Amino acid sequence: MVIAILAGVAAFLVIEKPWVKGPTPISYATVTVGKGPIAAQVTAAGTLSARGTVQVGAQVSGRVTAIFVDFNDPVKKGQVIAKLDESVLTAQIDQAQATYDLAVANQRKAAVQVADAERQLKRQKTLQDQQLVAGATVETAEVTRDTAIASMNASKAQVKQAAANLKQARTNLSYATIISPVDGVVLSRNVDVGQTVASSLQAPVLFTIAEDLARMQIDTAVAEADVGRLSEGMKATFTVDAFPGKSFDGVVRQVRNAPTTSAGVVTYDAVIDVDNKEKSLRPGMTANVTFVLAQVADAIKIPNAALRFKPSRDVMAAMRDASGRGSNQRGSGSNRRRGGGSGEWQGRGSGGGRDLGDKKMVWKLEGGKPRMVLVKPGLTDGSATELLEGDLEPGDQLITEVTGVTTNQRRVSAF
Repeated sequence: MVIAILAGVAAFLVIEKPWVKGPTPISYATVTVGKGPIAAQVTAAGTLSARGTVQVGAQVSGRVTAIFVDFNDPVKKGQVIAKLDESVLTAQIDQAQATYDLAVANQRKAAVQVADAERQLKRQKTLQDQQLVAGATVETAEVTRDTAIASMNASKAQVKQAAANLKQARTNLSYATIISPVDGVVLSRNVDVGQTVASSLQAPVLFTIAEDLARMQIDTAVAEADVGRLSEGMKATFTVDAFPGKSFDGVVRQVRNAPTTSAGVVTYDAVIDVDNKEKSLRPGMTANVTFVLAQVADAIKIPNAALRFKPSRDVMAAMRDASGRGSNQRGSGSNRRRGGGSGEWQGRGSGGGRDLGDKKMVWKLEGGKPRMVLVKPGLTDGSATELLEGDLEPGDQLITEVTGVTTNQRRVSAF
């Protein structure tokens, strides 16, 4: 009975195998191992600005009668840059001066009244001593004297108030002359001659002055995942759209703790100092910043696409067949030892579930046949990774994709 069953199975295999197709030819997409400098980097976008920017406003209302500077003009501290109409302010000074003069006159009048009240009180006391007047008369004279003193004190206060108003009016007149508070360059001018400015609620901004465009800064938005890798004094490079292909240098001055949240994304401001002696960079330019965390001058570079390649079971079977390591050859010790160790073709996917420690698996194409190589990666710049250990040389081809693999191909390879 057993012999009959085995004979039937053998007959089935003999009948069915002519209809089973052989392995479909597969092809490989590869990348080349390179050599050169590599750097671990963090990128961020930011905006150029002057280190110090001053907004010059008007503290009084009035009509602009003269403007002495324009866009991009250099200015010095204390330089007159604009004037407002002074006629109303001059009238206010005259009014304040008149009020002050009146208060002084009233004070003098009150002083005279105090002196007269003192004389009257003294006279009444003399008459009282001679018993010529009643005590009530003396008391009335005392009240008159005290009232005169109070009036004189009030007059003194009015004089101080009028003096303060006069001083304020004169100060307001000085505000009609707009001066530059710093040395710098005019970035913007927001008024024209004849325009009326009103400062009732807040001072309107007439000019924006940058203190020194030879020294600028970049405020960058660094992702929270990268901000822990930055530190003060770290070097950075950046580019701007105005000068394509040209790179500029900077130094991190400060990594601020205040977070900025936008659409659920948290970023932090890393401030970069920039030397702009050539005055080619301008405020408001968008800078694409690269922070250099570490760098190697001459490294063997593995393209990251090769490190990301993780073959599936079907791909592994197809690669095994293409390399001549089929199931009929698994017992060969030479095949087990070649390239990746005895477990090279026994795993599933990438690594076969084995703990590779700090190493990664890549697939090297040699003579049209794949071979697994374990490598220890180092620095990465996002596109390539430094090779610390591993059987790779510049120019080697690493597999990133396998095409032409079918499910039937794996089933056939199992016979």
